[in-house]
Amino acid sequence: MAEIINLNRARKERAAAEKKARAATNRQKHGRSKAQTSLSDAQAEQMKDKLDAHRIERDDDPEPA
Repeated sequence: MAEIINLNRARKERAAAEKKARAATNRQKHGRSKAQTSLSDAQAEQMKDKLDAHRIERDDDPEPA
């Protein structure tokens, strides 16, 4: 005899599996966590500040845009 299943439960399980699959593709697509993003932003800002600290400013040259 066939196994009796609850159709509501099967529908909800199928929806949950689809949601997990979509989440996995979004994780691959968007990739980095907020901590990784903020770390790389902070490192870029630090490198920019270091470069600006070594800049030689002259009175006769206009400020680069």
